[in-house]
Amino acid sequence: MEPETVGMSSARLARLNEAMKRRYVDGGYLPGMLTYVYRKGQLVHTGMCGHMDIERAKPMREDAIFRIYSMSKPITAVALMMLVEEGLIGLDDAVHTYIPAWKNLGVYASGMPSLLADAPPGFLTTPTLRPMKVVDLATHTSGLTYGFMMRTAVDAAYRKAKVTDRQTPGGLSEMIEQLTQIPLDFSPGTAWNYSVSMDVLGYLVEKLSGMSFNEFLRKRLFEPLDMNDTAFYVQSDKIERFTSCYQPEGNGRGLKLQDDARQSTYVQPPMLESGGGGLVSTGHDYLRFCRMMLNGGTLDGVQILSPKTVALFSLNYLPEGREVADMALPGMFSESAYAGVGFSLGCGVNVNVAKTHLPGSLGEYFWGGAAATAFWIDPKEELTVVFMTQVIGSEARLTLRRDLRTLVYSAMTESFSPG
Repeated sequence: MEPETVGMSSARLARLNEAMKRRYVDGGYLPGMLTYVYRKGQLVHTGMCGHMDIERAKPMREDAIFRIYSMSKPITAVALMMLVEEGLIGLDDAVHTYIPAWKNLGVYASGMPSLLADAPPGFLTTPTLRPMKVVDLATHTSGLTYGFMMRTAVDAAYRKAKVTDRQTPGGLSEMIEQLTQIPLDFSPGTAWNYSVSMDVLGYLVEKLSGMSFNEFLRKRLFEPLDMNDTAFYVQSDKIERFTSCYQPEGNGRGLKLQDDARQSTYVQPPMLESGGGGLVSTGHDYLRFCRMMLNGGTLDGVQILSPKTVALFSLNYLPEGREVADMALPGMFSESAYAGVGFSLGCGVNVNVAKTHLPGSLGEYFWGGAAATAFWIDPKEELTVVFMTQVIGSEARLTLRRDLRTLVYSAMTESFSPG
């Protein structure tokens, strides 16, 4: 079907591909890319160029498998909401209801992690202002953090413990034990800090479902949606389709190998199944996930969530309706440029289109991954976009998402939303 039948321009969609290729692939910022644009029940654009493996001169292919890193988070949020719908957990529940050892977690006041492997942590803490809630985990307002932040002594303790390492012997249970020994960075609900919160939600899904997190996702989500290439590792018969990952060469253009597809840790099952960043997927699979959400929780006759639950993803759950920019701690990393963005369940949400300085719609929700992958779902325009590439640590990550968004919305000939 022609894009024009659903309010899109064929010529402008071609311009999208040409502009992104010229600036980012030919410009030396990306090894290659795959873009899907889907509107009103139709795949209106597939853009593909560059390489999935530069060293082996392998051109990008539509069934290429990518490390999606933090695009795992919305999938974990959906798994959580499946259990919410079953009455097994509530967003307002205290986390210590399910992790009793966390009832007395304190907030960091002073101290440093010991340099000695077996030494006690050496922290002084103060009590939290209120208990951590499940919704705090879903919105990164829990007080948890990431070790790569390089901001605080708490971050340093995460690095020492290797929190969320794929090879953590005891998996998610061991991760929870590690976090029991480390204070919170701040009292829950008082700040926004990108964190291992979604990994903790993966643990809760595992505990409440009675299955491993991987088994739950496979049986309850991936197999029903025919997401056959989405998993926590790449099976041996699929390695030919696995992309290599790159990073910028110095401060300029050019790329160097960061993770070789043949030697990657992702070709072996992990001990810790990270709901925050551990999945691999294809553009096709992730588009099926987005289509399910865009369609109110059902795809091809398979219902994952109810439409009312899916509608919750278009809402901002930050306290008093604040934006990420108002609550983010100094020096904080995010997959969002902040302005005009609130936070929903495992993903950002557009709460002020004017502040974003970009075309879009109120209630559209989105996120990205560390290797510059990205997606967004715009329910008002019946639109979803999936963008796949594989370069980590690129400063062009946010500008390419800006350009992608601008070029997609510029290809519209008709808007279905008054706002």
